[in-house]
Order: sequence, then structure tokens, then C-alpha cells
Amino acid sequence: MSANIMSRTPSTATPVWNQFERKVDEVKTTKTDINHLVMDYLITNGYPGAAKRFAAEANIQLKTDLESIHERVEIRSAIYSGDIKLAIEKLNELNPECKANEINQILDQNQSLHFALLRLQLIELIRTCTSVPNGDIKPALEFATLQLAPRAPTNPQFLEDMERTLSLLIFPKDQLVPGLATLLDPGLRKEIAARVNEAILEHQGARKEARLRHLVKTRAFAENKAREAKKDIPDKLDIGLLSETHDSTHSRNNNHVNGSTNGNGDIVMTNNGDVDSMMS
Repeated sequence: MSANIMSRTPSTATPVWNQFERKVDEVKTTKTDINHLVMDYLITNGYPGAAKRFAAEANIQLKTDLESIHERVEIRSAIYSGDIKLAIEKLNELNPECKANEINQILDQNQSLHFALLRLQLIELIRTCTSVPNGDIKPALEFATLQLAPRAPTNPQFLEDMERTLSLLIFPKDQLVPGLATLLDPGLRKEIAARVNEAILEHQGARKEARLRHLVKTRAFAENKAREAKKDIPDKLDIGLLSETHDSTHSRNNNHVNGSTNGNGDIVMTNNGDVDSMMS
């Protein structure tokens, strides 16, 4: 399989298309480049077991501290499971040598993220108390009063978000309008978890987004611009990032990946957030 970024087009291509294909063929993507893109993705998105295995397969020296990845995975997994209190506690445990200041630097510099975490914790409390008939709503109200109410006046969006969240206590779950129902969707956990992961990476001086994801977005943007400008390009431009050396790995993944995917096509993490349990 070619490692070129875009696939060839049918033989019916016009001379302009042939020129396009010729330019594509001039871009020689090496196996080493692809391997490092994959490794960067696994590290950035928090797959320590897969990163270790891939490093051995591709003969890449793993320079990143796997422990730091595990810390991010544990925090993200706690959010995925709805244990926001545990996630915040684990955030507090990051970099114990600077424990007194580290988390304050992360959350104090990102008030929006801090509020989003607290709001998600309130949502989980509401989810618990409304899951049974005549559930006790006092813990949710106390949490909102102590944690969210003092912060709400500092930002109009905070106030609106808090009011919308507390509305979950008023309306039955089966009567929620779509705008409120989305608050109880697991997708919100994933969204906040991704923001937390990015904040930790940024605080550690790393990129917030994997190079591979950035390249895919850039390619999609360029294709859209070309089509808007009515450029004569093939009807379909595939991404061909798999090299021949990793066809077998790709096959194993297809056969053994049991997790679902989110809107971005990423494997939704299971167990402790690693993909080891989904690979042979």
C-alpha cells in the first residue's frame, strides 16, 4: 500500500488530474515519518500501552515518560466514568514536587475549564438523585451553592450554564428539551475530558493536539477551499497513511477492537483508558 497522503484516481482522469497525481507522487512520505506520526498520536491522546507496543514494533525509542501518560489516562478515565471528584483529586496529585501550586496553575489559569469540571460534577450529582423516585436533591443544591454560585457572577456564561444545569432538577428526564437532555449525554464527559487532557499537555509544555489530527484537519480544509474555488481535483481524495509494514497491525486492530468511536473517529477508551485490552 502506498504511503502517499492521497490515493490515485481512476484512469479516466483529465490531464489536469494527471498533473495533480504527479504532484502527489512527488511527496514521498517515509515509513519513519508515518511511524512518528502514529507514535505522537498515541502519546498525545493517552494510549501508553499501545505506545510502548508500537515503539517495540517500529523500533522507535520511546522518549516520553509513560507515567505522565498514565496520569492523564487515569484522570480522563475518572471523568468518563462520572467520578469528577476523583478526577479533580488526581489533578491535584500531578507533579507532587510542586503539589502546592501545580493544580492552581492549571485551573486558575483556565477558569472556564475549572467551572466546566465543577458543573459536570453537579450534573453527576443530579443524575444520581434523579435516578430514583423522590431522590434527595439536597447534595446537589448544596454543591451548587458552595461551588458554582460564587463563580457564576464572574461570567455571564457561567451563570447561564448553572441555571440550565439546575433545571435538570425541575423537569422529569423524559420531558427534557434537547438543550437540557444533552447535559446528561455521556458525550459531555468526553468533551470535558478532552479539554482537561489538552490543559495538562499545555501546562507541561507539550502540544495540545496530535500532529496526525492536525494534518487531517489541514488536508480537509485545503480540499474544501479547492472545491469552493472550483479547482479540477478528483471527486474523492482518500487519506493513505498506512504503510505495508503495518498492514498486519491494522488487520489485528480491525479484528479485535471492541470499543466504540466518537465523532472524531477516535477509539473510546475502556478499562483504564488504554487500548491494550482491545488488541491481540
